[in-house]
Amino acid sequence: MNYYEVNFDGLVGPTHNYAGLSYGNVASKANASRFSNPKQAALQGLDKMKALSQLGLHQGVLAPNARPDIKTLRALGFAGSDEQVISKAAKVEPQLLKACYSASSMWTANAATVSPSSDTQDNKVHFTPANLNNKLHRAIEADTTGRILQSVFDNDEYFSHHTPLPQHSLFGDEGAANHTRLTDAYGHAGLAVFVYGEDVNSTVRPKKFPARQTLQASQAIARGHQLNSDRCLFIQQNPNVIDQGVFHNDVIAIGNENVFLFHEQAFHEQVKAVHAIRQSYTGSRPLHLIEVSNADVSVEDAVKSYIFNSQLVSLPSGGMALIAPSECQQVNSVETYLGTLKSASNPVNEIIYLDVKQSMQNGGGPACLRLRVTLSEQELAASNQACLLTDDLHKKLTMWIEKHYRDRLCEQDLADPQLLNESYAALDELTNILCLGSVYEFQLP
Repeated sequence: MNYYEVNFDGLVGPTHNYAGLSYGNVASKANASRFSNPKQAALQGLDKMKALSQLGLHQGVLAPNARPDIKTLRALGFAGSDEQVISKAAKVEPQLLKACYSASSMWTANAATVSPSSDTQDNKVHFTPANLNNKLHRAIEADTTGRILQSVFDNDEYFSHHTPLPQHSLFGDEGAANHTRLTDAYGHAGLAVFVYGEDVNSTVRPKKFPARQTLQASQAIARGHQLNSDRCLFIQQNPNVIDQGVFHNDVIAIGNENVFLFHEQAFHEQVKAVHAIRQSYTGSRPLHLIEVSNADVSVEDAVKSYIFNSQLVSLPSGGMALIAPSECQQVNSVETYLGTLKSASNPVNEIIYLDVKQSMQNGGGPACLRLRVTLSEQELAASNQACLLTDDLHKKLTMWIEKHYRDRLCEQDLADPQLLNESYAALDELTNILCLGSVYEFQLP
């Protein structure tokens, strides 16, 4: 039976804006209060999906969360009609309003942790939506994201859905951005590598920015997903690079099948960590551990370019391609390194640059925009087919974006009740396009 890694990209929502809400994310803070272009952002994301589909890869689409999140604003004491709630929040608590308008669910690498059936004891694909409890604008995503995932993977024979971990600091969970698996083939049992920022029982932690993923959360997910303990590895991220803006592991490392590309400062006690990975890998194909030296690419340049937040994909024609943000071409050290990478003795033989600038300016590269789901032929057939990208769906979504999205948005626009109406109308239409049923809780005016 064939197995595929399917990238499910998040559609950028109609309220995409630069609010600078993500402390610890350098790009997010640097671009706070700039004008955003939601239409361009959504089209750039859609073009990235099409580019991967044209490479012969299976590509899926995940709907955004509904924004603004009126339910959260009401829970925080704002009453009246939806329009009155928006108006009151804009005057009294504009920061809360910005959080409830955030389109951050576009970064579906944080949507959930996914374990393929080849790794789990019950031979099902397991999904745990991330609680994202470190930031309010992300913590309010978990329930809706869970409903969306259940609508896309709605078959109890093949899929197992878990509730998010408790909203407690002990279990800070940021999803697949801190998880990868190394294997000799997608359908074979793999080594699940969980990277955490903090063990709450240890003093090894960053000093400036928060560690968003805890060891305790990663261990809980591994248990819930029924993973074999001898095929799980828990490695701590280097707290010093977290303090330099590496808020997730996928900003400093990326893995695919039997290739793991990482910076020499990625992990705490890196020599031990790399040795543990090498010893724990059991695949028949050789493991390629590619360590990028600080002399070749500094941590600062890695954060500036998001070289490690590229997508590393296996091509149907053989070899692998690195799907990199175009910003990598603007940083000399990074462009030079990528040129040597594809000519070296490793499976990475192609570098493809894509423009996702609207996402990059808010702190998310190509890898942030996708959730990786390894599926067998049967599991893929059991998934919601309306959410798998085709030329027809690409055309429909392009027309939908052109119809509903603004091409300019700033902080002051969030106080406009018409933006709420536009956003809700767009998402109501999207549920029909993607056959999602009643995943949203809003009421149309």
